[in-house]
Amino acid sequence: MKPSKPAAAAATLRSGELARRCGISPDTLRFYERRGLLPKPPRSTNGYRHYPAATELRVMTIRRALDAGFTIADLQGVLRERDRGGIPCRQVRAIAAERLAELSARIEELSRLRNRLTAIVADWTERLRELPPGRRAGLLEGLVETSELNGTGRNIGYPMAHADRAGRSTRDRHR
Repeated sequence: MKPSKPAAAAATLRSGELARRCGISPDTLRFYERRGLLPKPPRSTNGYRHYPAATELRVMTIRRALDAGFTIADLQGVLRERDRGGIPCRQVRAIAAERLAELSARIEELSRLRNRLTAIVADWTERLRELPPGRRAGLLEGLVETSELNGTGRNIGYPMAHADRAGRSTRDRHR
């Protein structure tokens, strides 16, 4: 039978064990420590960090909060307040609402990008279908608008009107 560990040692986890349990690297633990998300743990005489067992819950909380969109800076403030005995629940909710608004704006931006890219791909498909073999289509160059080159700063939108082989605008053919 193996001798049992002293009570103090059993209640702590070394960096590698804590990291393994939490699915992160020991470097990530040290990063959290440097950023003030984790209190500096006591060290053994040989220099090993010994984290209290409760640190596992804190690390998992940090990971889930980061996954939910909180930033390191967000967590620094919230956890500092909590460690001082404060109750930052309203602050946590306000941060989450802010991140939700940012996410909604990003989704809108991505939706506009998807629509633009859909139009570009459709235009390029048509241009390539009508292009004689061996001729360059200049697809990427077509993304640069004439207004961007002549200094007007006016953005007239994409897809640009391109003339087909018969001299008709591809934009006009779709109307």
